Amino acid sequence: METPARKKVVEERTNVVILFAGDSGDGIQLTGSQFTDTNALFGNDVSTFPNFPAEIRAPQGTLAGVSGYQLHFGSVELYTAGDQCDVLVVMNAAALKANLMKLKPGGTIIANSDGFDARNLRLAGFIDKQDPLSDGSLANYTVHAVDVTKMTRNALEGMTLGMKEKDRCKNMFVLGFINWMYSRSLANSEQFLERKFGKKPEVLEANRKALLAGYNYGDTSETFTTRFEVKPAPMPKGTYRSITGNQGTALGLISASQKAGLDMFYGSYPITPASDILHELAKHKNFGVRTFQAEDEIAAVCSAIGASYAGALGVTASSGPGIALKTEAIGLAFMLEIPLVIVNVQRGGPSTGLPTKTEQADLFQAVHGRNGEAPIPVLAASTPTDCFEMAYEAVRIAVEHMTPVILLTDGYIANGAEPWCFPAARDLKPIVPPFAAPRVEGDMEKFLPYLRDEKGVRPWAVPGMKGLQHRIGGIEKEDGTGNISYEPLNHEKMVRLRAEKVRKVAEDVPPLDLANGVEGGELLILGWGSTYGAIRTAVNEMCADGDCVGHLHLRYLYPFRKELGEFLARYDRILIPEMNSGQLRQLIRAEYLVDAQGLNKIQGMPFTAAEIKAAAYQFLKR
Repeated sequence: METPARKKVVEERTNVVILFAGDSGDGIQLTGSQFTDTNALFGNDVSTFPNFPAEIRAPQGTLAGVSGYQLHFGSVELYTAGDQCDVLVVMNAAALKANLMKLKPGGTIIANSDGFDARNLRLAGFIDKQDPLSDGSLANYTVHAVDVTKMTRNALEGMTLGMKEKDRCKNMFVLGFINWMYSRSLANSEQFLERKFGKKPEVLEANRKALLAGYNYGDTSETFTTRFEVKPAPMPKGTYRSITGNQGTALGLISASQKAGLDMFYGSYPITPASDILHELAKHKNFGVRTFQAEDEIAAVCSAIGASYAGALGVTASSGPGIALKTEAIGLAFMLEIPLVIVNVQRGGPSTGLPTKTEQADLFQAVHGRNGEAPIPVLAASTPTDCFEMAYEAVRIAVEHMTPVILLTDGYIANGAEPWCFPAARDLKPIVPPFAAPRVEGDMEKFLPYLRDEKGVRPWAVPGMKGLQHRIGGIEKEDGTGNISYEPLNHEKMVRLRAEKVRKVAEDVPPLDLANGVEGGELLILGWGSTYGAIRTAVNEMCADGDCVGHLHLRYLYPFRKELGEFLARYDRILIPEMNSGQLRQLIRAEYLVDAQGLNKIQGMPFTAAEIKAAAYQFLKR
């Protein structure tokens, strides 16, 4: 009697959230990023949230060492990496314990059973080493225990690689299986392996075999009878790639420097989560980019200031602790009135704090964190793709207004990824450096380095230009001449002139525009930075329920656009979600005397849309 053929079922989904989790040595980030790229190339909208352990090498099998990668992909437009996941893929017991609360009731768990032995259960803190895969505690979920380690080793049997090298291919087995589960081709992953291991034929072959073994396991196993299909998203025409926030920042800086006709000098010191900006910029020397890894943060920013003084575009980046060290030099750049772009990829603080977790707690530092009266423009990116636009804007403002500019991103959007449509160079705003005009023969008029135009901007005189010799430094200057001056009224005048120049930046940025929701009504949810996706999703759901809610997202945090006060007055109540104790809320209250209320989360984790929606309804009921 013939065995009946297995019935294959394909179910369509509009969107899916998958969370991969395991030890930091399990290749979780690689697995997640490769499946992200595959879905992005297929045409899905994607949004990701990589979650790294803080320790460089935490003890294997412990909660402190768990690395996670959450991916939301779909055939509809997405704004977040998802509140809860549909599928949780875990490589050991610690990964399950750390992430089970993120799985939807009735969701699917795919667990590497080899990671649930007595040792792993003890390290993860399970009482009496009780195995959750078999004790009934996961009855509310669909659990598939798969011995990934054993099947990977079987697939690589006969190869001369050591057992440790073979076990490193486990993540490829998982990737192959997930590609089968969601009806995806292995072609993109195979091409990646060729690029990565092309010079190591045996390692390349081992990873290929593990990838194919995972795919074939899904295809032949009697346990898995259902595959899923997520169709491409209807996205505007264009050329797309998957981009992280740090990559977007780097490419925005390069594009702006090219548009301004300036070589770029990037001085930095490695710090999580900003280091990838240096890594990305170092690949693009062909665009006149010079990268310099300094011995410390102070040397990094001072080298960038020197580059700007010499006529290049000076850029530096760090996170909160590094920005603190750069503070005095940023004040110097402000006094010199030369372009300088400072990127702060925010992380949990204070001090070393939570180096791999996200936070928005450096807004006060950016707006007020310098001695004396030293206001500088502060911008904030809201998504990974917005990092490109706001980095470009930071350069434009710094160059055209001759001032340092701080761009705030954070760990969530810096490491997260989404599809990015390549902009055409012709569509980018022009950037015109205010270079001083060269002196002509016989011109006897004295050059005034601090003679301002209608925007309050002084000319950019590059050293070596004939007839443009001038004095420059951090001591107070005389109006116009730039000569050292301790005269009281001159000092007050210069303070006000510099502040007025920065104030006028607000007249040179796009007008405020509602992100989504209604123009005026019961509630305005006001946000900045990476809260964008969660707020937008919450407001869309509330408006669908008939609520009069609007969402305004600020990208220019200092100075505020002049119409912001009028915008706030259109709503009965204002709610400001922030991953801090309420810094924007205090700035808004102080400036506009409105009773804005805060929703504050300081856990090193981004907001979910559900949290914002629940807080909004609670606020409306008061």
